Amino acid sequence: MRIFASQHEFAYSWEEVSTNNWRKYCAHNDKASHVLAVDTLSRSLDATTHILRTERLITCRQSMPQWVKRIMGGDDTSYVYEVSYVDPAAKRVTMCSQNMTWSELLQVQEKVVYTPSVEAEGHTRFEQSARIIALCGGWQKIKNSIEEISLERFRQNAAKGREGFERVLEISRQVFAQQREEARQQREGVAA
Repeated sequence: MRIFASQHEFAYSWEEVSTNNWRKYCAHNDKASHVLAVDTLSRSLDATTHILRTERLITCRQSMPQWVKRIMGGDDTSYVYEVSYVDPAAKRVTMCSQNMTWSELLQVQEKVVYTPSVEAEGHTRFEQSARIIALCGGWQKIKNSIEEISLERFRQNAAKGREGFERVLEISRQVFAQQREEARQQREGVAA
């Protein structure tokens, strides 16, 4: 088993980050071109706690070595199951995801948590962790190699993901500022 852990501070409020989390795989994120579709399977709001629970299926294009395709069959399409919880009272978004494709050979379990930063007001703390477990039978050396390769790929994709989400946050802030300014101008135009 291999463990990945990362922390980052976004220079955006928790409200901005938690709202834009749903836009993470939009056209403005050029680092997420591998995401083909995001389908919401269910969404529910707990009447007592006001926690929003969402289940999504994320369809990705993940390239794999040709020799793996020849042996195992299949194509470059993979599926990830994600469950997220948005707790507005605690100001906490928790997302847990698990690969569905090839999960009998390799399990990747990821957890992401967004909370307000305790170090910088108006910033959001991002914590990401993952467990990578090769389940294929055989020698431990092969399992270790598969896990190491998978960990390095996960590390690279995590960096791209943060970079792409920064771009989404930046564009969203610009668009909302423009919309607020247009609304202000309309109000002043009506009042004049």
